[in-house]
Amino acid sequence: MLTYIGTYTGGGKSKGIYVARFDSRTGKLSEPELAAQTKNPTFLAFHPTKPLLYCVGEIDDFNGKKTGAVCAFSVNKATGKLALLNQQASGGTGPCHLAVDKSGRCVLVANYGSGSVAALPIAADGKLGEAASVVQHAGSSIDHSRQSGPHAHFIEVDPRNKFAIAVDLGLDKALVYHLDPSAAKLSPNKPAGCSLIPGSGPRHLAFHPNGHFAYLISEMGSTMNLLEYRAAAGSFKVKQTLSTLPPDFKGHNSGAEVQVHPSGKFVYGSNRGHDSIAVFAADQNTGKLTLVQHQSTEGKTPRHFTIDPSGKWLMAENQDSDSIVTFEIDSTTGKLSSHGEKVAVGSPVCVAFFNR
Repeated sequence: MLTYIGTYTGGGKSKGIYVARFDSRTGKLSEPELAAQTKNPTFLAFHPTKPLLYCVGEIDDFNGKKTGAVCAFSVNKATGKLALLNQQASGGTGPCHLAVDKSGRCVLVANYGSGSVAALPIAADGKLGEAASVVQHAGSSIDHSRQSGPHAHFIEVDPRNKFAIAVDLGLDKALVYHLDPSAAKLSPNKPAGCSLIPGSGPRHLAFHPNGHFAYLISEMGSTMNLLEYRAAAGSFKVKQTLSTLPPDFKGHNSGAEVQVHPSGKFVYGSNRGHDSIAVFAADQNTGKLTLVQHQSTEGKTPRHFTIDPSGKWLMAENQDSDSIVTFEIDSTTGKLSSHGEKVAVGSPVCVAFFNR
């Protein structure tokens, strides 16, 4: 299985997007090789039906303008190499997350620096058009050092591809937009979204396979939140909030990634500082979580992690120790165990599987 790795390139340890091959039978990941040279491709997303990869360029200056970039690549299935199709402005500075809608007609991007979100149309050949929608968030929250303005940190479509959900760390909100993929158009929903605990700094969100629940990890508060989702209205309601940390931990920490196991039985969240994955069991009727385990990621700053399509393996990307570590998932308990597999890559921050 071709496995692509997004990185930060500023420190000189990385040159762009890397590719490796993953064997889901053994959990072994081959040594990564450079697939495409590009600046700060920190988050990656595949087209749902075509061999196309999209990434953010987490920068603040693109073609002489104060904006980041979104890049489109074609995938060579035989070699794993990527060929650049084109680039477009992201509609704001510091883009850090993107998603492709389920119909494959547009790319959604969250711009952390400027606190905006945008939608870019995808042409038949996979190239990106200019952003058709750019929505600038406005407001602030209680932590003036980090929340004096908006910071859009995540955007994704809901299971029905009807709404786009943007999580804004600066506003302590998850905002909901109507999505028209054919026009790459975003328009505010009513209700506009839901508020999280003031100062918690919400970061990323993942839907349960049943579409009735979502789980949101907060960066500043190091919490995991259960949200009830009403798909017809595009509305959320917070039902539970738990710490992602052990009760005796006293150091600095920030929550980062959240993933739901393909079975829907388990939810995982990463801790940067404690440098661990928090494992929760999810009640299939209520969605409520129970803490199961804290597993060290055997490295520093797990900004992101991902679960392979088989549900047998979890890969943690340790940004500040330049490593990707693979863990085996117990199918009964959800617990993680070290598999002894570790590969080196400079400043890894995202892994995406090309499973076609």
